[in-house]
Amino acid sequence: MSSPNEKLVEFMEKQIRNENEIVESVTKGLKNINNPPVKAVLKGISLDSTKHAELYAAAITLLKTVSQAMTQENLDEQRALVEKHIKLEADIIENLEKELPTIENKKVAFLLNSILMDERRHHAMLTEVLELIVRGETITEEEWWKFLWEESPFHGAPGG
Repeated sequence: MSSPNEKLVEFMEKQIRNENEIVESVTKGLKNINNPPVKAVLKGISLDSTKHAELYAAAITLLKTVSQAMTQENLDEQRALVEKHIKLEADIIENLEKELPTIENKKVAFLLNSILMDERRHHAMLTEVLELIVRGETITEEEWWKFLWEESPFHGAPGG
């Protein structure tokens, strides 16, 4: 009988294969699509699937290995990078929030609103990452799962 971790790893390995299948399918399909918004949305889904596969792989690593302690220099570098991107995301959010009410074209507004939702989710995730870095404590499996999926509106399902 396999342990809960073994079952979880098997599940995530299957999910990685599924995500990679999405990437492969979209990549092939994009060659024949000339509609820029449709192409951009499908490419975004493909990029999300690539990200999801990497997140599953990271989760598997968390289950299978013991994390090595980081140096203060590494922590400082990570903190600086995350803080920089929190600022960049905040600027993008502010700019989109100002511009969106002025856009009359519903299709353009839809696309920019989709970007805004992603940017808000990114900002929330980066803020959580910064808190975890600043805390400097060992991150539990539960905390990683909460971090990875809580701000995802679709929790890894198509559209997320």
